[in-house]
Amino acid sequence: MSNYVWGQEETKYFYELNPDVVLKAVDCLGFKTTGRILTLNSMENRVYEIEIDVPEDQVKSPSDNFLVAKFYRPARWTEAQIREEHQFMQDLKAADIPLVANIVVNGESLFRLEEQNLFYCLYPKKGGRMLGEMNTEQLQIMGRMLARLHNVGEQKSANARIKLTPDSFGLQNLAFLKEKKCIPAQFESEYEKVVKDICRLSTPLFNGIKSLRIHGDCHWGNVISRDREGLFFIDFDDMMMGPAVQDIWLIVPGEDEYAINDRNTLMDSYESMREFDYREMKLIEPLRALRYIHFSAWIAKRWEDKAFQNAFPQFGSQLYWENQINDLKLQQRKIESHGLTWS
Repeated sequence: MSNYVWGQEETKYFYELNPDVVLKAVDCLGFKTTGRILTLNSMENRVYEIEIDVPEDQVKSPSDNFLVAKFYRPARWTEAQIREEHQFMQDLKAADIPLVANIVVNGESLFRLEEQNLFYCLYPKKGGRMLGEMNTEQLQIMGRMLARLHNVGEQKSANARIKLTPDSFGLQNLAFLKEKKCIPAQFESEYEKVVKDICRLSTPLFNGIKSLRIHGDCHWGNVISRDREGLFFIDFDDMMMGPAVQDIWLIVPGEDEYAINDRNTLMDSYESMREFDYREMKLIEPLRALRYIHFSAWIAKRWEDKAFQNAFPQFGSQLYWENQINDLKLQQRKIESHGLTWS
């Protein structure tokens, strides 16, 4: 295992990936592509649906004639970090937890384009619909699924992946934004102060809280519902070491009475499969604030990508940073009250 150092050439290859390169990458793994390829929506990576020639006696559904190829953005993750993502998915699959896991070919799940120095992997095509909201039964199912995911997550560590803390998601992202001069001068000191205050207030709340392998970005968009098969986790690209509650609050992100009732429904089922440390509930508002900070840094790190400029045209404007500061100040007030709306 090695950790490659990417440069401008790899980034250029990533932006200029074309069907011939993608199809060749799949063919070299023993699949027979037909030439049909469709680019799928993905901000972070490059993802393609590819038709393959499969013998008729091996086709159980139309989806078996397709697979999905994911090419990782250069310099985001090291090889070691990607392999820990893949290991987590394979561990979950072995435990019969419903997810769309990557394909293993001859004992290997991570592949590299030698000339372009780009990592990629393959997934089966699995249709499903995104959930706009969850009913009571789905919340109960999700509670049990998350508990089982966390039971597997704690069995191993992922030392190469990011550990979710006020330092990694707060102070380090602040340092990047300042270094790259992303924050307009008139807002920098105010933004810096509120971020540092949030991190100072939040850090003690993380003391004694267990960190384990978690999905990390477990919002509704990363759960699909498949007819007759139920709910499935997808997209473990942001898996990390962190508190279990990170996956829980993203599934039930609201703060009103309805959200609290939904959270309680989910947690009742969660605790049927796994004990939960309720001190973690006081991390919800700190984690929400850290996500705001991390999101701004994520956009800033990708700003040279035209797709990000088109998706976030307001980034860098006075209004954007005014809203960020106001949102973070609101989060600071919630943290100072120890997130009592979730107690």
